[in-house]
Amino acid sequence: MKYEPVIGLEVHAELSTKTKIFCGCSTAFGAEINTHVCPVCTGQPGALPVLNKQVVHYAAKMGVATHCTVNRLCKSDRKNYFYPDLPKAYQISQFDVPICENGYVDFEVDGEPKRVRFERIHFEEDAGKLLHDEGDGTVVDFNRCGVPLIEMVTRPDIHSAAEAKEFLETVKTTLSYLQICDCRMEEGSIRCDVNVSVRPMGSDKLGTRVEMKNINSFSAAERAITYEVNRQIDVLEEGGQIIQETRRWDDSRGKNMVMRSKEDAQDYRYFPDPDLVAVEIDDAWMEQIESEIPELPQSRYARYIKDIGLQPKEARILSDSFDKACLLDDGVAMNRVDAKAIANWILSDISKYLNDKGLELKDTRLTAAKLVDMIELIEKNTISGNAGKKVLVQLFETDDSVDAIVEKLGLKQVSDEGAIQKLVDEVLAANPKSVADYKGGKKNAIGFLVGQCMKASKGKGNPKMINQLLSKTLEQM
Repeated sequence: MKYEPVIGLEVHAELSTKTKIFCGCSTAFGAEINTHVCPVCTGQPGALPVLNKQVVHYAAKMGVATHCTVNRLCKSDRKNYFYPDLPKAYQISQFDVPICENGYVDFEVDGEPKRVRFERIHFEEDAGKLLHDEGDGTVVDFNRCGVPLIEMVTRPDIHSAAEAKEFLETVKTTLSYLQICDCRMEEGSIRCDVNVSVRPMGSDKLGTRVEMKNINSFSAAERAITYEVNRQIDVLEEGGQIIQETRRWDDSRGKNMVMRSKEDAQDYRYFPDPDLVAVEIDDAWMEQIESEIPELPQSRYARYIKDIGLQPKEARILSDSFDKACLLDDGVAMNRVDAKAIANWILSDISKYLNDKGLELKDTRLTAAKLVDMIELIEKNTISGNAGKKVLVQLFETDDSVDAIVEKLGLKQVSDEGAIQKLVDEVLAANPKSVADYKGGKKNAIGFLVGQCMKASKGKGNPKMINQLLSKTLEQM
């Protein structure tokens, strides 16, 4: 029998607020254990939470960007369960009235358009973290308690591991465009739980779902889904039944294992949090949120193909990075150099530098204005393309202007026709064999002569002019 996977995702994103969701403790990552804590986030008796307004703002922004209905009146609820890293023994979340509902994101898998619907987006507080040390037991770090999250819950619209991975990439890119999450997966800024079931191909009845936790990357999600789909099919083919449960994914071993039976909503005994008032988003606040939504990646992707003439792969690379897309758009808006030239520099040398150094654009000193200044000098033949590569490194690392860098490094190109002609004549006189080879039909000999001219000019000769004058002089000999 053929089976169809049915997959739903619960994506958690830590919001980039400076303080926690219900107190003034810092959200900074990497602090000494249990130093970013207070009576509120550690659940001390009598400590009262106060909702961080920025959390509501960011959650609503994600809702608008993903075509959700934003509930202008919503509330906070207590979700009751006990884990050792949740000191209150309940989590403040949202239940029946989340801030956002019924949205969707569009994306492509192998050129095929896909749409995954959001059931809801709600805000909640994060739990702490258990630090296991063999021989020394387990330490509970409460620094993460109260860090604000949004949880994005999809409908069961995903039908392959590849679709799940592309969906997650789309969500990550959208978060980065909105600048509401730093998207550093290595720090746990984005995490996801995966719900997987299988059903006979063609059936419209959902199978029993299994939840998987401890998935720390999108590629791990892809592997975990593939494993679980195959595991469920094997169980059914052997006459067994799928049990609703939560399983822990072990990426190093490439398998999962049972953690506990899966809870349903009634098991959490939700009720409205008595310490927090309802949240109302008025018209002025809603207008502000909507005004902050930038052009999103799917729109930029289509525009780069249509307006700049980029290939789909090139457009995807640029539109997937908010910083690179802004660098391109800011440079194009100056209307001084060819848009394709800006894109090519970002796709090649700029991306290589960032990858080699492990940096983001925002970590460097490069600006769109300086990039355009450099390309303009290349298009005017003031400097060569190779010289531009040297200038670019300085633009990443210093605040110097392009002209100052060119002057300091002595990179200005020699384009004086008389000076170049004299240099060509000297190189031809010094290399009679190459001249004879060229005259004898070995046209590739000109490459050697161009190289000798560039060497004689110490790399400053205009290559285009050298080629032209060499060809002209050789034909006249």
